Amino acid sequence: MSVYYYYYYYSEPLTPAGTTVQPSTSVHNLGVLFDADLSLKAHVNQLTARCYCCLRRIKSCRRALTRRSAVTVVNSLIVTRLHYCNSHLAGCNKQLIDTLQRVLNCAARVIFGGNCRDHITPLLRDNFHWLRMRERITFKLCLLVYKAMNGPAPSYIKELCVPVTTVATRSALRSAARGDLLVHARTRRQLGNWAFSVAGPTAWNSLPLDIRTAPTPSTFKNLLKTHLFSYVVTVSNPHVGV
Repeated sequence: MSVYYYYYYYSEPLTPAGTTVQPSTSVHNLGVLFDADLSLKAHVNQLTARCYCCLRRIKSCRRALTRRSAVTVVNSLIVTRLHYCNSHLAGCNKQLIDTLQRVLNCAARVIFGGNCRDHITPLLRDNFHWLRMRERITFKLCLLVYKAMNGPAPSYIKELCVPVTTVATRSALRSAARGDLLVHARTRRQLGNWAFSVAGPTAWNSLPLDIRTAPTPSTFKNLLKTHLFSYVVTVSNPHVGV
């Protein structure tokens, strides 16, 4: 039962085993804040607030840090926060993803200087080789699928990564020949399409075959980042490759 369903349809407190449980508009689970409508807006707001607090402290002592030290501090205190459980954000709307992207932009400006009017894309692309937030989420999804397909992943993740070739009624399809994964039935409700059983295989099926068949995790991550980074370059500069 979703938090949203419970909160709006069971607004009265429950009393299981003599213990009164009050309904809540949000709950924490492994550091992720799930709100009543499962939009993750509360989680994103909380995450960005903490990141900006850290960035203000880093900025206050930036002159005492070398650029290399500043990059290390930002990666440790900001980027790792944005990476934690970011696969849950696969279904977030553009507004929330842009909110997180602004944190990355601000972090880059703290390291290299500049103001909010300066165009940040060349800095992220040419100096940091940082992926944008949307591509970072795709990176995490694909990495989870790769681990599920090649061993080091929990069984409950592996069960959601089903090759099309193992489904008798679909083994003759083109998707089976490409080595695609079965995308579980999409629902009319948008929330259902955020599930890993949909978002993970969808992201995996969009990758070229040479990336999917990478022999080691490190090779896979290098190829995947290069692939996603080339997409960022193409989007930011549509004339590339024309």
